[in-house]
Amino acid sequence: MSVAFRRESDEEHKEPRFELPIPPGPNLVTERGLALIAAEVARLETAVAAEADEASREALRRDLRYWTTRQTTAEIAPPPTPGEAGIGSSVRIRLGGAERTIAIVGGDEADPAADRIAFSAPLARALIGAEAGERVDFNGTAEAIEVLEVMP
Repeated sequence: MSVAFRRESDEEHKEPRFELPIPPGPNLVTERGLALIAAEVARLETAVAAEADEASREALRRDLRYWTTRQTTAEIAPPPTPGEAGIGSSVRIRLGGAERTIAIVGGDEADPAADRIAFSAPLARALIGAEAGERVDFNGTAEAIEVLEVMP
């Protein structure tokens, strides 16, 4: 039989499983974010110990490596200056005629659907340092966002 038709195993044809990518830059978190990371590490450690299937256990270990790294590298963000938007603050804004309240958080606790945005997101970067009553540029538009209130 020709070597071209021989297959040693199915393993050689599986897609490689890469590590989960770690976002570049500092891993700034809020107190809440650090607690969420710790809870995820604990959940994954329990799941790895309980999993009987080796493939599933390896996938859980991969996730655990990611979250353990995030926990190890986490830095609590310094509190923002009172009255100034920063990591850990909530900002009530008017954008495009609609009001919304945005919480600026660390990357791992971001949930845009719940208006919790990572400090590295364009909207958060536009808001950081702003104070109530200011208008800030966003998305190429001058004074697109009106900052109505900054809360700790």
